[in-house]
Amino acid sequence: MTPNPVFPHALPHLPYAENALEPAISARTLSHHHGKHHQGYVDALNKLIAGTGFADMSLKEVITATAGQSTHAKVFNNAAQAWNHDFYWRSLKPGGGGVPPLAIRPLIDASFGSVEACTAALATAATERFGSGWVWLVQDGGALAVMHSANADVPAQGRRPLLVIDVWEHAYYLDYQEKRAVHVQAVLDKLIHWGFAADNLG
Repeated sequence: MTPNPVFPHALPHLPYAENALEPAISARTLSHHHGKHHQGYVDALNKLIAGTGFADMSLKEVITATAGQSTHAKVFNNAAQAWNHDFYWRSLKPGGGGVPPLAIRPLIDASFGSVEACTAALATAATERFGSGWVWLVQDGGALAVMHSANADVPAQGRRPLLVIDVWEHAYYLDYQEKRAVHVQAVLDKLIHWGFAADNLG
């Protein structure tokens, strides 16, 4: 969708068909997650920033300008959730998982010891994250790290996000109910887009 002056932010198209991530993520879940939750954040943001100085800013600029500002918490939450979700869709791909490309493997091995250890660290962080939030693979200086963030939060400045896993309940509950760990493992085994992570290296 193309932004317009009244509604400057638009819901980005998915980079694949709604059924392309099955069976790990069903078309029903993807339709609700993208078309209702993600769309809801974009719509709310457009309403909140209408007629304000934020209306002419990019999504990243809005997030930076409102982070930690209690008076703009609603703007930040919706902007960050819109950005997080767009990054999440691109962190997945049909036929994902497997062996990361050579461009990122030396950093994975140096930071975690092996691809398997990196995947295990992501799985543990995503499974043990209490409440809603996100689990990120980030580049922190010359090393990689796994971190999690609560609710709409994004990685702290200086940490470059490479990929993310959504652990809000709406990301998996229709397919897996309370079995978050099963969902996370399916994402890591079948969908995680290591090439996207490599492309994001600084």
